[in-house]
Formats: sequence, structure tokens, C-alpha cells
Amino acid sequence: MPAAFKPVDEQFSYLKRGSAEIIRQDELKAKLENSLKTGKPLRVYLGVDPTAPDIHLGHTVVLRKLKHFQDLGHTAIFLIGDFSAMIGDPTGQSETRPPLSREQVDANAKTYLEQVYRILDREKTEVRYNSEWLGKLSSYEVVRLCGHYRLARMLEREDFRSRLEKNQPISVHELLYPLLTAYDAVMLKSDVELGATEQKFNMLVHRDIQREYGLASAQAVLTMPILVGLDGQRKMSKSLDNYVAISDPPGEMYAKLMSISDELMWSYYELLTDFAWPTILRLRDEVRTGVLHPKKAKMELAHNIVAGFCGEARAKGAALEWDRVFSKRETPELAPECHIERLPQGNFRISRAYTDTQTDSRSGRSPSSADIPNPIKWGRLLVLLKVVESNAEADRLIKQGGVEIDGVRVEDVKRELHLSSPAQYWVRAGKKKFLRLIIS
Repeated sequence: MPAAFKPVDEQFSYLKRGSAEIIRQDELKAKLENSLKTGKPLRVYLGVDPTAPDIHLGHTVVLRKLKHFQDLGHTAIFLIGDFSAMIGDPTGQSETRPPLSREQVDANAKTYLEQVYRILDREKTEVRYNSEWLGKLSSYEVVRLCGHYRLARMLEREDFRSRLEKNQPISVHELLYPLLTAYDAVMLKSDVELGATEQKFNMLVHRDIQREYGLASAQAVLTMPILVGLDGQRKMSKSLDNYVAISDPPGEMYAKLMSISDELMWSYYELLTDFAWPTILRLRDEVRTGVLHPKKAKMELAHNIVAGFCGEARAKGAALEWDRVFSKRETPELAPECHIERLPQGNFRISRAYTDTQTDSRSGRSPSSADIPNPIKWGRLLVLLKVVESNAEADRLIKQGGVEIDGVRVEDVKRELHLSSPAQYWVRAGKKKFLRLIIS
């Protein structure tokens, strides 16, 4: 029996799992019932502005829910906000977000799609770009769109209200953002929209605008929780360096997941795996009663997530590597390689940096290059290799004993590396980052 013809209660129970809120539950059930009756799948979409090139596990929470609809036979629409990304969604921002260029948006969108298909079925996913219709709107049509919503209601939005109270500026184009993205819902004739909880206001505007444009049945809205990052306190974010990118090497992804707290792993189980809820409850009870060690439960979680993105064999290899490095304190075998090469004129350059070794084979990015002095301080080299963000961060890591070269701790921030002869080094930076440095 096709998945789309499963009983409504069974579909609803599956779709509701892990969700924060469904607006409204009775409407979604009615849509599922009508779909079952007519044999017509629901049109379900997730809109994403490609404001950065990489997708992390926090993004996959909503993507996985879109996959759940797809698994039930409904039409999954992945909408790339290539037009709206150049405006910028102010959600959660205390100030106006700088607009992106067309070149930045196009490059990010390409990388997004390459990663999204690790979750969604490429053959069954409808990919759309909102520039298809937003780029063609006339000034008259934009004014007409604005006429369907009241300013007072727009200013009820929490971040707008907060900025007004603090006398912080709000640009007019920010007020347009929810209305223009609402036009997406009109053009897609969507039955359901998915998004994170922070997108709730926008999605409610989308429902209202659908009605204003004469759609008989406005879309239902399903929101998903924000995934807490590795620090256990703040939302997962690349800027906070508490994230797991789905393009991370298997060993690094596994190690990052093993670093989360015992309590946090249960929300990861719920939001990032397909373990049945009774199974998660059983595992949690076994950990609580001492039948199962938390480390074993976390290893099962890490294996499941890594295998989903990298395959079973690489997940097993990552687990073995983690055991060698973190349990037995041995040198990792699967660490990324970084290369420094001597140029004909006698100077040196980095031909492959840490972040590039993780992504260049999948994204097609060309290796980075940077001329470097000889000798060079280890802290400065870690910055150029893109292992850390700044000289200050490198110095702090060294002073805290977080940098090792071939198993020996670097204790002096002034310690230098001489590049005169070919050499290889195993480098550990912090608890999670390892690399094999090759000088040729």
C-alpha cells in the first residue's frame, strides 16, 4: 500500500513527532483526510534563504520533517529564497541584516542543494526559486500586496517591537520581508509550510495572505524546535562554533556528537534520528537506572547520525577512530590532511587548509593558498590553516594546553615551526580537531 494511503491517524502521529506546534491540528488532519479521499498528495514546502554555504544539524531538523511528508507520499517542495535572501529576514536580529549579493546567493544555493539531497529524495523533490515570481512583481503589485496587511500587526512581531522599545532602527524593506515570502505561499498553493519556531510569525502572515489572495484553504503550519548546539546552552550556529556540519568528515562529526552532555543527547535522539519514541524512552530509562552506560547510548546516537550522512562503513570507522583517540589517546588515522608547499622562488604557501580538506572533494571548491613566513609561530599557522579564527584564539588555546604536536603539548605561544625540510606532523587543536600537516 502506498505510504500516502496510510490511515490519517497514523500519518498525523508520525508527522507530529518532535514538532513544537501545529497550526492548526484540526486543519492538518482535514487536509490529510482530503488527500486520502482524493488521492492527491499535499503540497508541503520549506523555504530556506541561502545566507551561508554550509548546512549543519540544526538545519536538518526541519529538513527531516519535510522528508517525513515525502516518505508518506506527499509532494516535498524545497524553496530556495534566492530573491528574499537579498532582502534578509530580520528574525532574531537586533539590527538590520546586511543584504547579500546575487553572486553570494547563487554560490550558497548551489552548495545547499548538494547537501540537501543527503536527506531528501532527489527524484521526488520539487525545487523552486522565489525569484521566479518575486523578481517579476511590478511596483503596482508590490503596493497591492502591502495593502493586504496592517502595519500595527506587523509591529506585533517580537523583534520589531523590541527594537522600537530600544529606539533601534527598522528599515522599511524589513517590513516587506514577511509579505514577499507570503507571496511564495500564494504562488506555490501550499497546503503545509514547515519552519523553525522562530519563523512562526512569518508563517502566520503567509496564511493570512493566502486567504487575501482567494485560496479557499489556507496552509497549515508546522514548527520544529530549535536544536541546541554542542555547548548545551545556545542554538546551534556556525558563528558560535557549537555546530556539526553535515559535510564534516565522519571522524570529526562523531567526535563532536560524543562531546554533548548526557541530557542533551535525548533531544538529539528525538530530532535527528528515526528511533521510535518507545525505543528512546526505553534507552533513557536504562541509562537512568544504570542498566546502560550513557557513553554507550551516546555512541549509538553518534553512529546513527554519522551513518545517515556518510554511510555505515565510514560510521564504524569513525567510532573506531574516536575510541583510539579519546579512549586510548592514540593518534587518529582519519584526520584531514593539510599541505604546505615550497614554491620555485623559495617562499612557502598553504596549498590546502583544514576547512578545505573537509569540503573540497564534495563542493568543488579550489584549495586555499596563502604565502607564509619561514619560520612561523604555531599559533599563527593554526589561523592560516583555518583551524582557529584568530591569533588571540590560538594563543588562548596554547596557554590552556589545547595544542599538541606529535603528542607533545605546545606550552609556549612563541614556539615556531621551521619549514626548510620536508616533514609531517600530527596536530591536535582542542578536543575535537585533528590534522596531518605535510610540508613538501
